[in-house]
Amino acid sequence: MSETASSDQPVASRLMRPGFGTIAYHTLEGKTPTIVFLGGLMSDMTGTKALALDAHCRANQRSFIRFDYTGHGQSDGAFEDGTIGDWHRDALSVIDDLTTGPLILVGSSMGGWQMLLAALARPDRVAGLVGVAAAPDFTENLMWDTFDQRTRDLLIADGIVHMPSDYDDSSYPITRALIEDGRDHLVLGGPMAFDGPVRLLHGMVDADVPWQVSLQITERLTSTNVITTFIKDGDHRLSSATQLARLTAAVEEVAAHCE
Repeated sequence: MSETASSDQPVASRLMRPGFGTIAYHTLEGKTPTIVFLGGLMSDMTGTKALALDAHCRANQRSFIRFDYTGHGQSDGAFEDGTIGDWHRDALSVIDDLTTGPLILVGSSMGGWQMLLAALARPDRVAGLVGVAAAPDFTENLMWDTFDQRTRDLLIADGIVHMPSDYDDSSYPITRALIEDGRDHLVLGGPMAFDGPVRLLHGMVDADVPWQVSLQITERLTSTNVITTFIKDGDHRLSSATQLARLTAAVEEVAAHCE
């Protein structure tokens, strides 16, 4: 591990992984369980929810880590070269190399898929889950299944399509590799063996991930300690002050069950 600095970013630590590129991250030392934030597609560890959790954990002396996936933020790599499996490997690298003891995973959007994959892969480490507009299986259910035939044909022929973003003037480069790799990591097709406390938050006017996805997660998890909260006027980001307070309260509720 080493340190790096940028003119427009805070100093980040770096997890060196020969052959896989480095991962940029920030940690806070404190009481366990450690909170691990897993961000969304094309987001980074300086987003609103990541920083809100950082501030909350700092104020409450909780151990916390946030990081950038490969091809995101300050980490190495290009976004269009990444897949669900690559980002799953990133999450496990952070868990295995940078944390000890029990963990609470907080997954936002695509991070909610990564949260579930990591919980299934590391059942001895993950004690609780908090999902925010969690989007497991989105490459299949919310991308491929909704693409028209022309988009599918372009993706197969060219290996990439650029989809417009609802949040800025940029576009999302969606690759055939992302779609095909996603099929190797689908989780909603059957039971998910996780028995710890789970809290799911989802806005009912989410235009990106339907709130029914959180119902599917609730049904598939084997845990009986699952509470799903729907915010009637909440969008995909769930980043208002009230919604962020709801997130940190959910984290504290899960932590209370795990301590």
